[in-house]
Amino acid sequence: MTLLNILVLALVQGAAELLPVSSSAHVIIAERLMGLDPTSPEMTLLLVMLHTGTMFAVIIFFWKSWKDSFFSSRRTFWVSVKLIMGATLGTGVIGLLLKSLIERFILGNVPHAEIELLFGNLTLISAALAAVGVLIIFAGWKSRLSPSGNGPLDINGALWIGAVQGLCLPFRGFSRSGATISTGLLLGIAKAKVEEFSFALAVVLTPPIIIREVLRLLKAQHASVQDMTSVAGLFYPSLLGMALSFISGMLALRWLSNWLERGRWHLFGIYCLCASVAVFLLHKNGL
Repeated sequence: MTLLNILVLALVQGAAELLPVSSSAHVIIAERLMGLDPTSPEMTLLLVMLHTGTMFAVIIFFWKSWKDSFFSSRRTFWVSVKLIMGATLGTGVIGLLLKSLIERFILGNVPHAEIELLFGNLTLISAALAAVGVLIIFAGWKSRLSPSGNGPLDINGALWIGAVQGLCLPFRGFSRSGATISTGLLLGIAKAKVEEFSFALAVVLTPPIIIREVLRLLKAQHASVQDMTSVAGLFYPSLLGMALSFISGMLALRWLSNWLERGRWHLFGIYCLCASVAVFLLHKNGL
């Protein structure tokens, strides 16, 4: 993997992770176009560190507004904690249930089946992109018809957003931010509030995913990680990728906020539909 490969993947991940267009789908396609193996230990670790970079971008970008929204008073803080915990619980229940059902009934004939086996399925990625594209367009259309939507975020809304986030976990291409923000818009929650809440959930969700992926990597590469030189060789490009994805993530967040507030949310849905067609055609042509 070259420095140019790392730069391209970091830019793709940093931009797509924080825009409602599915970073995983974009990174998988970029890897294949560059002739890289998405399942190799080096690429697995790189993807984990890219997510870490974008997580730090989210924290820094939203910190000021989070202080006003979540930490303005003791009561506000505990209400926010309750909402985030409720949403995360909904994500966990739906996500783990889907994982169990898929591994048992869809991948039941595959030895040591894991949900990650679906992540490289381009047909499924194409379908997921199309599904989230339709959801984003519908939410944007409804939001434009009712631009005064300024409803509060209550526990019912948080549970719905969390449940939809759980649906996103097994399916690469079904954008987490696109689905959760769209759900909030459909519930009539204020745009700024649902955007802040969606990315707060991302910060809570990212560390467990990072830990899971690192443990999977160490388990798969148990023999090679005994050599510290090999470990260092895996981490150096990943740390560089993390820094680059942090920078591109900050730029993407500014773009997202601007478009969301200007009523252009539906344009991300149109992009997802176009990306769905592109992925399908690439797959049919042997990618």
